[in-house]
Amino acid sequence: MFNNSEINFQAEEIVNLEVQQQIIPIQHYLRQPFRLVKAIADEKLLKILGNDLYQLQMKPLNFLEIYHFQPSVILKVWTGASGNVYLKSESCEIKGIEYINRRFSLDLKGKLTPVEIEGKICLQGKANLTVKVDLPPPLWLTPKAILQTTGNSLLKGVLMRIKHQLMSQLLQDYYSFAQGEKEKISHPQSILKLYET
Repeated sequence: MFNNSEINFQAEEIVNLEVQQQIIPIQHYLRQPFRLVKAIADEKLLKILGNDLYQLQMKPLNFLEIYHFQPSVILKVWTGASGNVYLKSESCEIKGIEYINRRFSLDLKGKLTPVEIEGKICLQGKANLTVKVDLPPPLWLTPKAILQTTGNSLLKGVLMRIKHQLMSQLLQDYYSFAQGEKEKISHPQSILKLYET
């Protein structure tokens, strides 16, 4: 194997999402980061591990029509000051392709922050995804520029899918959550009945 066999792929995605603030502020909703994870992940592919850790089976990926694989990632998702939500990959496993699994590392970092701009609340975020891999022998003769472009595009696609899920599902879940909390406040007697039974 040559020393030149390692290659890095990178992608970045930015989110800027206006929020219609409800009676329950978005900052309160973001203190429950598991809801954010459920908004961006398919529940059938998600396992809650506890201690802010989640195991997420990613959608199947296809590299140059040669390698088809489905990474399994352990994510840490937690809330910091001012309602900021942080996301970081802890580990990653590629099942079914042992050669790549032993020579593969994935680093995902993300941050989502609620900010007020001219009286409006927005969620602003950024995610960075980096993959390092030692190329398997069948790819050693492939021009590195082709591999780089293909790998970067693949990662960009992963982040864009997450962004799309976030933008379509997160606000929907927040509005449902706020409505449910509002109903609890509006009907305190119903909560008392729960305690009486």
